[in-house]
Amino acid sequence: MRHAVVRTALEALYFTRSHKLMQPFVGGVGAIIMLHHVCPARSDEFQPNRLLEITPDFLASVLQRLRQSGFEFVSLDEMRRRLVDQDFHRRFVVMTLDDGYRDNKDWAYPIFKQHDVPFAIYVPTSFPDRSGQLWWVALEQVIAKQGSITQEIDGRSRKLICRTTREKYQVYDKLYWWLRSQPSESAMHAIVRDLAARYNVDVAAICDAECMSWDEIRALAMDPLVTIGAHTVNHVTLSRTSPATVRSELEMGRAAIESALGQPPRHLAYPYGDVSAVGPREYAIAADLGYVTAVTTDSGVLFPEHRNHLTALPRIPINGEFQQGRYVDVMVSGASAALSRGLRRVAAACGTTLGRTASGSDQCGAAFRADRERVLRSG
Repeated sequence: MRHAVVRTALEALYFTRSHKLMQPFVGGVGAIIMLHHVCPARSDEFQPNRLLEITPDFLASVLQRLRQSGFEFVSLDEMRRRLVDQDFHRRFVVMTLDDGYRDNKDWAYPIFKQHDVPFAIYVPTSFPDRSGQLWWVALEQVIAKQGSITQEIDGRSRKLICRTTREKYQVYDKLYWWLRSQPSESAMHAIVRDLAARYNVDVAAICDAECMSWDEIRALAMDPLVTIGAHTVNHVTLSRTSPATVRSELEMGRAAIESALGQPPRHLAYPYGDVSAVGPREYAIAADLGYVTAVTTDSGVLFPEHRNHLTALPRIPINGEFQQGRYVDVMVSGASAALSRGLRRVAAACGTTLGRTASGSDQCGAAFRADRERVLRSG
């Protein structure tokens, strides 16, 4: 249902051309694109993590579409320079991938290379160390193989039926958010390890199969097109940890990458990265530790004011559920992010007058700028 609503909104913005009318006021100066997996489409009916996957063909079409739309592809370092120097002679875009999956090397890298596009990969160092846990994949594999599972939830043993595809999605959604609500990362991982062991899913093998080794990362990092960024050590929800743990995850993740590659990463991505996972405390610690940029998963484009918020940068997710070029057009226009943030003043001004009169456009721009300043000031 949620995907259907989002899809309807994107279609409406595109086919009414509202995104083009809004873009001068909400489009910002550039954007950071967020990807995870780039791989051929799977045929499985049950794919709860499909939103993390796009196909190689779609990636190639996105790069072509953005370039034809006048965007300039830049590295993270160049993006930071433009924000700091307020150099916005041309709208720019940065391509990023989270987690260091092997398909980034096998499928994404050749496409970026072919199109001469710089990109960044944010690596949680426990993954190439082979001590990490891709718990969301383990959960998917457990549910995919079973018709029912038994799990103690809030002190009660519960039998969860997952025979049909619909039931599997319902059980996955229930357990995913229950796991995310655990009081600590260690508690969540312990539950997943126990669940996987009871239903014969090898958690360690998942990491080995899905993620690049240090040798593979080193080989990629030799290409000037590639930037390797930090993504903590253990891919933890930082907001649920102590300040000392946040600092340790950010420092040790950087140290591990420096040890493996010979130079420390300058850029950071917060794991999960939504408002429940990261906030002003983490932004401040990242800046204090010397990271020159840090990205969230908060959806949005970049504005000149982000010069003062370099460790709290939004990104645009290219979602595997929405692999249509027109949806990318809407997202990079800034229109969808403006609406999803609940900027009612923008929606009211644009919905009644945008495209009719110059005064209506001015109202839209002024309303958005006021709300944008408020959001940035609040962190």
